[in-house]
Amino acid sequence: MLVLSRRPQQSLLIGHDVIVTVLEVNGDTVRIGIKAPHDVDIHREEIYRDLQRANQDSTAKPGSAAALAKRIHGAGPRERGGSAARAEKTDRGGPADGVGAADRATKAEEATAAQGSKPDRA
Repeated sequence: MLVLSRRPQQSLLIGHDVIVTVLEVNGDTVRIGIKAPHDVDIHREEIYRDLQRANQDSTAKPGSAAALAKRIHGAGPRERGGSAARAEKTDRGGPADGVGAADRATKAEEATAAQGSKPDRA
C-alpha cells in the first residue's frame, strides 16, 4: 500500500485519468473529491463489499431451487407428522384427530368389505 500525505486542496493522480483531491480535513474526517471518467465505477469500500456479498448470495447454487420450494411450501407430506400435521388439518376445518371424513368413509368401507357385505350409501 502506498501511503501519501496531502494537505487540503492537494491532489494525487491515479493512472492517466483519475484525480483524487483532499477537499477538507475536519478532526478525524477527511473529505475527498474524485474526478474520473464516467466508465470508472467509484464506490466506498464497505458499500462495494456489501454489493459483492449480495451478488454472491443471489447466484444460483446446486439444489437452491429445491430448497426454495421447500421453504415456500413447507415440509413434504412424509416429513410432516405429529401435532403439526394435526394442527394443520384442524386449521382447515378437519377434526382434531387428523382423520378427515373421506378417510373415515374409506375405513368404514374396508371394514364392511372385510365382513363380506357392501356398504350402504345414501
